[in-house]
Amino acid sequence: MPAPKRSNRAYRNVARIVRPLMFSMTRADWHGTEHLPTSGGFIAAANHMTEIDPLTFAHYLWDAGFAPRILAKDPLFRVPVLGKVLHATGQIPVYRGSSDAGRSLEAGVQALRDGECVAVFPEGTLTREPALWPMNGKTGVARLALTTQVPVIPVAQWGPQDVLGRYSKVLKPFPRKKVTIVAGPPVVLDDLYGRPQDTATLREATERIMAAITVLLEGIRGEKAPEVRYDMRRAKQGGDGPAKPGTP
Repeated sequence: MPAPKRSNRAYRNVARIVRPLMFSMTRADWHGTEHLPTSGGFIAAANHMTEIDPLTFAHYLWDAGFAPRILAKDPLFRVPVLGKVLHATGQIPVYRGSSDAGRSLEAGVQALRDGECVAVFPEGTLTREPALWPMNGKTGVARLALTTQVPVIPVAQWGPQDVLGRYSKVLKPFPRKKVTIVAGPPVVLDDLYGRPQDTATLREATERIMAAITVLLEGIRGEKAPEVRYDMRRAKQGGDGPAKPGTP
């Protein structure tokens, strides 16, 4: 198949190696690509269950005609070989807890204004929810969306955890695992564009995105997610984990 128009040589070379590997380990059950915009920048926002999610997510987007710019943790860019690949393919490092934190947002905003597909895991890390449902998201995706006013496409994945379990380092490539990925229609955020980007607005936008992802995942799994979304910060503070959607 032809490579996405916005892919560079390094990205295409990586795809020639990674795509056959992914097809050897997974059986693609992909839906909803008609919701991915055919022009202009957009955000693809997905749930995050396992360390192989970025590959299954990128595989889906690549075969739909996009070379995603994935927001990835900065430490990954310092890993030998992997870091060079991430830099060469134009992925975007996420800096946390430092004076460089704003650089991630700036790079993401510029990529979106340049017409790129920016892929985001709004939870910011692997979900801690016991049954792998999406937990509360971080507000970075809301900042990107409200600053650029580009479409936010929710995406749900189910099946990557059978290839590589949460926190596991051991791949289970055989037999091939079914990986279902579904994209939905853009999240409605336009009523928030004129509001100040304060805490309430950012949390509202973030929760709408997480809710859209969760609904898609419910459809894939054929079951309902917990009514109260898991909150990792509350769990760390000694609470029971869940908190009402959008609460601190």
